[in-house]
Amino acid sequence: MAYLSDIEIAQACRMRKITEIARIAGIEDQYLEQYGNYKAKVDPSLLKELADRPDGKLILVTAITPTPAGEGKTTTSVGLTDGLRRIGKNAVVALREPSLGPVFGIKGGAAGGGYAQVVPMEDINLHFTGDFHAIGAANNLLAAMLDNHIQQGNALGIDPKAITWKRAVDMNDRQLRHIVDGLGGKMQGVPREDGFEITVASEIMAVLCLASDLMDLKARLARIVVGYTYGGKPVTAHDLKAEGAMAALLKDAIKPNLVQTLEGTPAFVHGGPFANIAHGCNSVMATRLALKLSDYTVTEAGFAADLGAEKFVDIKCRMAKLHPSAIVVVATVRALKYHGGVPKTELGAENLEALEKGLPNLLQHVSNVKDVWGVPCVVAVNRFPTDTEAELKLVEEKCKELGVNVALSEVWGKGGEGGMALAEEVVRLCEEPNNFSFTYELDQPIEKKLELICKRIYHADGVELDGNAKKQLKQITELGFDKLPICMAKTQYSFSDDPTLLGAPKGFTVTVRNLKVASGAGFIVALTGDIMTMPGLPKVPAAERIDVDENGVISGLF
Repeated sequence: MAYLSDIEIAQACRMRKITEIARIAGIEDQYLEQYGNYKAKVDPSLLKELADRPDGKLILVTAITPTPAGEGKTTTSVGLTDGLRRIGKNAVVALREPSLGPVFGIKGGAAGGGYAQVVPMEDINLHFTGDFHAIGAANNLLAAMLDNHIQQGNALGIDPKAITWKRAVDMNDRQLRHIVDGLGGKMQGVPREDGFEITVASEIMAVLCLASDLMDLKARLARIVVGYTYGGKPVTAHDLKAEGAMAALLKDAIKPNLVQTLEGTPAFVHGGPFANIAHGCNSVMATRLALKLSDYTVTEAGFAADLGAEKFVDIKCRMAKLHPSAIVVVATVRALKYHGGVPKTELGAENLEALEKGLPNLLQHVSNVKDVWGVPCVVAVNRFPTDTEAELKLVEEKCKELGVNVALSEVWGKGGEGGMALAEEVVRLCEEPNNFSFTYELDQPIEKKLELICKRIYHADGVELDGNAKKQLKQITELGFDKLPICMAKTQYSFSDDPTLLGAPKGFTVTVRNLKVASGAGFIVALTGDIMTMPGLPKVPAAERIDVDENGVISGLF
């Protein structure tokens, strides 16, 4: 049987005008800034108008540790929201914007899949409303002002060897990880080592996604530490008088983007920090707007629950005073068999032994949700045609032993209809007792916070700081940044910091090699393993399959 590709399904959809979607969401025309017929920005002043309206229920969609077999978090988020509307609930979905790096790299498009997508799919996956370009421009303006300050006499006494701020581009480009710039003579700048991060790893992306309004954004930009003086004093964007111009570049980017699902459900797609190197959640402003406009807001956090969900809880919920009513953990039988040691080429065959061996990965994520964060949980099994009844029964039995129900999700092939069973369980869970709590407390020392994340969430024996990280820990503490939450930069492929350790490994220690203050975002980044903030393209990048015809119709975006 021949299946349509995601982009073919999206292109066959008859989209509604964005003004109609806004009316469904309860957004009046005066708050709508249209970008063509099918996408718009929403004026943040609407949030002030809705301030007295009670929030709806907040549902987080997360997943097991990712594998090449795929899990389908965004697809489930979209299908669940459509399913909620099909059972008569007022629901809205709030998602991240895709980065061009993965779109042209290994992943391809990131707007859901099958019959559970947000559209216009091509726009969302490419330039969309220009938010990422604005973030890159603000990032690079700060870099230019920093280097210009040094060139023009360096009144602040900035040590060129102690600069922590990098330039940014929204593309996987390993060639730019480590560079030397300022070459060519006295008038061409001060020669120094430099580098680029992908835009979604820029602190400005995190700042935009955590800011409560434009003035909070500007205040956060001002606090960004770009480097240190010869005397070890931090230098901020405010010291360089940069925050006003940066905020001017971001004044439109901070406005949430409104689009729709294939079934005409309102969808906010705004902001896109990675979850392995940043905090992995869409913007606070979009989430708050969705909560005011709906009875149920479905959102997702990047990668698995040990990364995206932990940061959603310990960073986003803490800063924005959000409280999840339920958490959905997405899994596939295929991915669990991969965690049990089955090669990708053999995942279609029934293998109960491998499935049982891989199930601890799912069960550990579920246990963290229930027992560490205290939030009601459901497992959504993204069903594939090769899944056997015996395999599905085994997953259900093991989850029930933890007191968690399993709902089959068939949203890829059936859209909202395939998400109705999951929607019913989510509605039930939202009324269950909720003992929401964080992984750690802010007033604990940095080392204790790291230890609690590693022991309680990763189930490691402990955490070790190498020599460089120990020096940075001392400096961060002396500068008074030690009360900030932790943003772990760790491989997404394992609970550990070793991507080859699948399942639910035991007997390992997490090594932190670098600690970096992101004072604008308001967290401390802890880098582990060989994690990098600038990915590279794979041997066969997705870009090789992407094309456009004479009518402007794009193909190859999955």
